[in-house]
Amino acid sequence: MERAREGTDAVLEPISDDELAAQISPLAPPLVWSLAHIASFEELWILRTVGGAAPLGDSHRDVYDALRRARTNGARLPTLRAGAVRAYADDVRARTIDLLEHVDLDSPNALVHRGFAFGLAVQNELASQEAMLEALQLRSGRSYPLPAPALPDRAPSGPDEFHVPGGVFVLGAENDAWAYDNELEPHEVELEPFVIDRAPITNAQFAQFVDGRGYRSPRHWSSSGWEWREREDARAPLYWEGGRDGWERVRFGVREPIPLDEPVQHVSAYEAEAFAHWAGKRLPTEAEWERAAAWHDHEGKFRYPWGQAWMGFEANLDRRRFSPAPAGSYAGGVSPVGCVQMAGDVWEWTSSTFHAYPGFVAFPGPECSEVNFGDDVRVVRGGSWATDGLVARASLRRWEHPGRREIFAGFRLARDVR
Repeated sequence: MERAREGTDAVLEPISDDELAAQISPLAPPLVWSLAHIASFEELWILRTVGGAAPLGDSHRDVYDALRRARTNGARLPTLRAGAVRAYADDVRARTIDLLEHVDLDSPNALVHRGFAFGLAVQNELASQEAMLEALQLRSGRSYPLPAPALPDRAPSGPDEFHVPGGVFVLGAENDAWAYDNELEPHEVELEPFVIDRAPITNAQFAQFVDGRGYRSPRHWSSSGWEWREREDARAPLYWEGGRDGWERVRFGVREPIPLDEPVQHVSAYEAEAFAHWAGKRLPTEAEWERAAAWHDHEGKFRYPWGQAWMGFEANLDRRRFSPAPAGSYAGGVSPVGCVQMAGDVWEWTSSTFHAYPGFVAFPGPECSEVNFGDDVRVVRGGSWATDGLVARASLRRWEHPGRREIFAGFRLARDVR
């Protein structure tokens, strides 16, 4: 919990209090609201649900009043002061640490056992940090200080794609104390043989689609995808701009040439599907993706593509670069079938819609997953460069509308065995 808060503070440190309270974009709430959400989520599930405490409304009335008057019929969010939210978040965290020192983590209470509620709050804070960075990327006209990028190693070269034999494997989280309810229950799934790309699609590959009038050819798009493209007037990935010497991008307020060897990011599922049609392939299902990412024929299910633990060198996670690493990086992160970069770099769109697994039980409440199930929601997998290594397990299911491209998402392709 201390590491998570240090990460939140590091993300927000370069931002003034005035900008924390400002609406950066209609697509994202003010950053101070993300911090308020972290604290209110923690208060609800730890202090009030586990600890039995009364709401802290009397102590932080100005924050509580705003939280109660959140979005109503599309209205703008009420103003929150950064200082008041920090005081609220610090108060909640201090009470949480005090409770943690006294709670019995061997309790049969499912919320307490093995620290589940605390893990829920930690993961929510880590995911909120990535959401803050997605919002900061939306800022126009102002740069965000970026660290010098860590240099990755190169994985051994290999074929462009791998054949994955058919058969039964286990889909879902196994023996993971902090897995979300939508990752459960682990269950056997039988797959037909398929072929999957070794690495995510790169900027250079996607530029060929753009330059080949892929955004002007309805035959490559689904009907809903073409409607989205027309409505958004999409002509290239988000943040791409034409330059005198080729494609450029705006990354955290700085305009720079597109790194051709990096995985493409900021594309929607519709754009990924259109590219796949143009390339004569398709997006993998989430079962195919997880099979390729984390199933070892002899050792069973891995938590990460490379094994059971994140040691810090196997993938581009934890904001090491503030951009994807070149495709083909990270020798230590190769999956059991031979794929690279199936954790970190970019979230990867799948063709699967977000629904419950067999035996699903909503826990600790329907708002955590169940209310988001539906045919209009798509599953993305793997985590991005902005995802914390604690969260980026292979069974994690992020859900997004297929038209969203503000997230750090790209894709890799699959195809049926001919």
